[in-house]
Amino acid sequence: MGIADQFKDKAQELADQAKKNVGDKKGDARQRSSSEASERGRDRAQNTSRNAARGTHDRIDDES
Repeated sequence: MGIADQFKDKAQELADQAKKNVGDKKGDARQRSSSEASERGRDRAQNTSRNAARGTHDRIDDES
């Protein structure tokens, strides 16, 4: 194997590694955004439940 072939092989290896790292970063970002969306959805559900409970409590107080 000549020196030129060694450089080509190393360049290809580095290119493959860079593509893998980019893919990993995209996967991490997707995972982060997905878990953040889940948290926002959970927060909305909790707020809705709290608001409903407050509304019920307020109606009970008004009837008394």
